[in-house]
Amino acid sequence: MHAFDILGDPVRRRILELLAPGERPAGAISDAITEEFGISQPAVSQHLRVLRDSGFATVRPEGTRRIYAVADEPLREVDAWLEAFRVTWQPRLDALGTEIARGNRGRRIRATTGANASDRTPASPTASPDTDSTEE
Repeated sequence: MHAFDILGDPVRRRILELLAPGERPAGAISDAITEEFGISQPAVSQHLRVLRDSGFATVRPEGTRRIYAVADEPLREVDAWLEAFRVTWQPRLDALGTEIARGNRGRRIRATTGANASDRTPASPTASPDTDSTEE
């Protein structure tokens, strides 16, 4: 099975997210997935088997429990494949970050000066403070 076939399933992605901080027993994974997705324990076990068989997860026995962990090599391979696309994304993400920072800076300035665009009344294009608009 291809890496994106494995990662394309939301249940398997969530299992990997649960394992990202460190090892977890199969029972804890099953409880979390059953609660979040409403699937049975055998269905969770099947997803764990797919992750294990594809190399995305490792398992080790600890007494009567099975302890799962993320195997990082397949994720490194996905990351390496994505690297070619980062060349396109990075400048755009950097530009977005700059625009967000400008917007945040503008809000901070308005908050400290008390200025708000809605408080300002636009000047009339025909009226001038120096001239009287009434005719005699």
